[in-house]
Amino acid sequence: MQLPTIDDAGRGQVGIGTLIIFIALVLVAAVAAGVLVNTAGELQSRASDTGEDAQAQVSNQIDVVSATGTVSGSNVTEIVLVVKKSPGSDPIDLSAATIQYTSDTDSATLAEGSGFAVENTDGSTVNDKVLSETDERKELVIDVSGPDPRQLPEGSDAQLEIVDQSGASTVYGVNVPDVLSGSYTEV
Repeated sequence: MQLPTIDDAGRGQVGIGTLIIFIALVLVAAVAAGVLVNTAGELQSRASDTGEDAQAQVSNQIDVVSATGTVSGSNVTEIVLVVKKSPGSDPIDLSAATIQYTSDTDSATLAEGSGFAVENTDGSTVNDKVLSETDERKELVIDVSGPDPRQLPEGSDAQLEIVDQSGASTVYGVNVPDVLSGSYTEV
């Protein structure tokens, strides 16, 4: 009895076809994995940048140590804030800061050189306008002597929002006493 013959050539062709399909699937999977890895890397980078920005906005704070005002007649014409950086903050460049001034009668965005100046605590103008150390103090001298309604009369108040280069903001309320006497007052 003779056994039936098997066509080995046909089997080989099926095996090669299966191998080609398998290799194609592996290549498609490799390309898809590469795209996913690149996307994951980009998302991780964006998340890291967003986290650093958020941390800077939370931790970079300007602390107001004291505030005084220069008096002319019955108005405060200049506000002097003594400021420092809060512990844990990165260096704060006061020349890149803005101050949003808001009172009952006026609102303005002030920039260094056009609305406020940065000075040393001894009153001299400073070249280095960066708060690097927590024990370092600088003065922000805010000019409110402009035409009415910018001046702050007796009993008035204003809000100062200081925004640094990272976007972190510090809000300070100014309250002018009901009676002004002398050439300066605490506000």
